[in-house]
Amino acid sequence: MKTISVYHRPDSLDEAVLLLERPGVTTTLIAGGTTLNTVALPPKTEVVDIQDVVTATAARQGDRVVYGAMLRLADLIAADETPPLLAELAKREGPNTLRNAATIGGTVAEGDSESELLSGLLVHDARVSISGHDDPIPLPELFADWSLLDRSVILSVSVAIGGETASARTGRTPADTSIVAAAGRVVGGGLNVAVSGVAATPILVDPSDLSTLQPPADFRGSSEYRREIAEVLVTRVVAQLGGAS
Repeated sequence: MKTISVYHRPDSLDEAVLLLERPGVTTTLIAGGTTLNTVALPPKTEVVDIQDVVTATAARQGDRVVYGAMLRLADLIAADETPPLLAELAKREGPNTLRNAATIGGTVAEGDSESELLSGLLVHDARVSISGHDDPIPLPELFADWSLLDRSVILSVSVAIGGETASARTGRTPADTSIVAAAGRVVGGGLNVAVSGVAATPILVDPSDLSTLQPPADFRGSSEYRREIAEVLVTRVVAQLGGAS
C-alpha cells in the first residue's frame, strides 16, 4: 500500500519549489505519474504534481530543439522538430499507453539504466534546465550527481540537431526491453556513442576502449555477456556511421 498523505497541484513554479523546500516534509514530484506505483515511498510522502507548472512544448531554437519537461513521449515522437533517432528510440520506451502519459522530464529524472531514449539524448548533447540553476546542465553531469535535482524541478531538455545517427540493440524479443543497446551520432567530424544496460544510467563511451565496462548482471545475462554485447553493438553502430572514430 502506498503511503501518500497529501496531493498538491501548484499553479506556479515558485509554489512548487516552496512545497519542495519545506523542512521536515518528505515530498516527491510527479509529472506523467507512470512510475509512482513502481517505487517505494517513505511514510507520509506528499506528492507535488507539476503538470500545471512546466510547459509541454517542442520548439526549435537555433541549432537545438528545446522540449518542455512535461512534453509527453507520444508528442515528442510526433513533433516535426524531433531528430529521427530520438523519435525512433522514444517508441521503445514502452507501450503507447505509457508513452501517452510519460514525459521527457520524468524520463530524464528516472535515469533508467536500460532507456534507449536516454542514450539518444546523450549522443544529441542533451542539456537539462533545472530550477535554481542559471545554466543548463549537460546530461552526463546530471547522471553523475543526482543531488542537482534536490528540491528542484526539471524545466526543459534541449538537444542538438543534425548529424548522421545509428542505433543497435539486443533483447530477448524484438518487443522486449533491450538488454544492451547502443546509439551513435556523427557531426562535424566528431563521434558520440552511448550505451544503455551497462551501468547505473546510460553512458557515453569511447568505442575504442570498452574493456573497463563493468555491467550489472541479472537473469537476462552476466556482466561478461553484457560487456561483449556492448562491444558488438558499438562496432555495428560505428560501422553504420562510416567507421568514424
